[in-house]
Amino acid sequence: MSRAGAHGQRRAGLFAELLASLSLIMFGATVLLAIVLVREQEARLRELLGRALSEEARDPLRSTTPLVPGTQWWTVGPDGVAIRRTPGAGEIDAGTRALAGEARSSESALVSVGAPWEPVRFALPIDAEGHVMVARVPAGAALERGLAPSGVALAVLGGDLGIFLVFGATLLRRRVVLPLRRLAAAARAIADGARGARVPVEGAREAAEVAAAFNEMTSALEGREQALTKAVADLREANRTLRVAEVGLARAERLAAVGRLAAGVAHEVGNPMGALLSFLDLAGRDPGLSEVARTHLDRATQQVERVRTILRQLLDFSRPPRAQLAPTDLRAIAEEVLALVRAQRRYDAVNFSVEHDAVPPLALADASSVAQILLNLVLNAGDAVRGSAQEATARPSGSVLVRVRGAAWVRRASDRPGEAPSRNRHDAVECVVSDDGPGIAPEDRERVFDPFFTTKPPGEGTGLGLANALRLAEEQGGVLELEEPVRGRGACFVLRLPAAPTEENPAENFAVRKEMQA
Repeated sequence: MSRAGAHGQRRAGLFAELLASLSLIMFGATVLLAIVLVREQEARLRELLGRALSEEARDPLRSTTPLVPGTQWWTVGPDGVAIRRTPGAGEIDAGTRALAGEARSSESALVSVGAPWEPVRFALPIDAEGHVMVARVPAGAALERGLAPSGVALAVLGGDLGIFLVFGATLLRRRVVLPLRRLAAAARAIADGARGARVPVEGAREAAEVAAAFNEMTSALEGREQALTKAVADLREANRTLRVAEVGLARAERLAAVGRLAAGVAHEVGNPMGALLSFLDLAGRDPGLSEVARTHLDRATQQVERVRTILRQLLDFSRPPRAQLAPTDLRAIAEEVLALVRAQRRYDAVNFSVEHDAVPPLALADASSVAQILLNLVLNAGDAVRGSAQEATARPSGSVLVRVRGAAWVRRASDRPGEAPSRNRHDAVECVVSDDGPGIAPEDRERVFDPFFTTKPPGEGTGLGLANALRLAEEQGGVLELEEPVRGRGACFVLRLPAAPTEENPAENFAVRKEMQA
């Protein structure tokens, strides 16, 4: 049942139930005690009144101080006629007259003690002719002198109930009710998601045991919750790893298909392309060719060379070279690559630059493979910036930046994208190639490394440059990633390679990185 349903049923609280039950028990016990006391007091009262009133009955007129002020005396004859013995006494009442008849019959003194609001009656036979002395003690006077047993009983009953309600209720609330209320409050806090809710172990033994058991249960629940949270986190990490493995497997399958295709294409098309180039070269040597014909031959030669370039890229997948890892200065390779690109006239409007740390560490890599990776990245960035500059007349030129810096192989959650992580020792080197071009559409970011995927117009790209660059990076134990642009626009590719061991940073410091690579 929900908490709302539980509260919807109005039930009496434990404090009210216990207090009512104990009050009834106390009331019954007090009534029994009052009955016993009344009977005992009546017996003693009869004895005391019998003695005192017997003395006073012998000569009530000579008694200067009556036992009870306001006592009235009569003498009742055998014929039932009552004679006043006390000045100012009124008519005898029926109850007193009846008690006189009982005393005459029993020939003994009788005392009648009724309710607190009723008078006390006394009868004493005084002679053999049947005369009886009777007296009536006023009810109020009897109470004042403590002669009413019922009044005493009521006083005892009221006192007992008052004491119980004051002290019993306080003790019950402090020792029973309050510990249970704390327990209920802690249980509601746990139901609302609070952690660390505990109740003090106090009160009676049973209450303390319940509180201790509740705390143990809460600790056990928190431990199981932590274990469940860890299991969920492990499961999510396993799912993430599985997705990465699936992506890698799919890419490997695609690369294998490309390799088989490249082998077949190279076998079937490579030799005809070589022969075609040879014939084009022979035709271009003819001195009788016109300028128009020579222009057509040059264009044909360029297109055939483009086909040969595509074949070479395909063959890179079918026959990947073995990487020769050695300490490599990525800064120097970046400068050489940019020098090659700047020499091309189509990039005259693009500003290429290299930035680096004061002394970036050397990378453990293959120099020719790194140069090929950077060349692909820089050419793609230059084409993106050049095309964007041609479309936007307000911005006639763009820029491509290559930044070389020390890095950490294992990224942390606190590391900001686009910034070098703060470490005492760098176990990796990064080449960050960024541009201020139009960037990569969000729907294309997951496909940029797929073979044959390109956003360039038909005839200007094969879609193998980034796929080949990623394969070369992984063969050297590195990674190639697409990150968010630091300047808010353009594209940003990061090539991360392991740092070469040095005396200050030996190979033992790369154990974590090697384990992750494995």
